[in-house]
Amino acid sequence: MSENHQVPKGAVVELLASQLNSHGGVFCPNPSMALWSSHPRVYLGLSESGQARCPYCSTMYKLKDGEHFSVHH
Repeated sequence: MSENHQVPKGAVVELLASQLNSHGGVFCPNPSMALWSSHPRVYLGLSESGQARCPYCSTMYKLKDGEHFSVHH
């Protein structure tokens, strides 16, 4: 996500696998969101299903079509 991208409430954010952290997740809200401090920061894991919905703002985070995440040990 670019830093200037504002995500409306309940939006869908498509991600590349390279944008996930080393555990296969992201945090919501994130600084690229217009109201990034509008709710507590929560970790959302995408590694198993490829998507997760924020329980606070309903933003859906999902891997773009064709993207896969695997943990490398």
